Amino acid sequence: MIFGYLADMVATIPTWISMEINRDELDIAPAEGQGTKQAQKETKAELLKALDEAAAGARSALEQTTDEHLGTGWKLLARGNVVWEGPRHEMIQDTINHWSHHRGQMTVYLRLMGAKVPALFGPSADDSSF
Repeated sequence: MIFGYLADMVATIPTWISMEINRDELDIAPAEGQGTKQAQKETKAELLKALDEAAAGARSALEQTTDEHLGTGWKLLARGNVVWEGPRHEMIQDTINHWSHHRGQMTVYLRLMGAKVPALFGPSADDSSF
């Protein structure tokens, strides 16, 4: 996965949490002409803005939901076929794990590009302030 695509994904994954709360399903591979493509973010400012907006949307959705709603069913589809079905809270947990995985991939890119790697789950070689 190229770095720009990965950075865009990491910035926007919190929107998945909003969808998992506010919608009953998502088709990740809709039939031709039925999906919408988001424009790729090209700059650091665009990525940070997207992350801030996505996080705010997820936070708002979480604040407005209930435990009962999070226990209700949700479906992930591909071309109309169910890929995964279960309680919303499980999908949100999987989304957070997926987000962590891709964030970890980004740290490899950062290291290879000579950038400093921030502290994530504890101090890094570049950031001991954690």
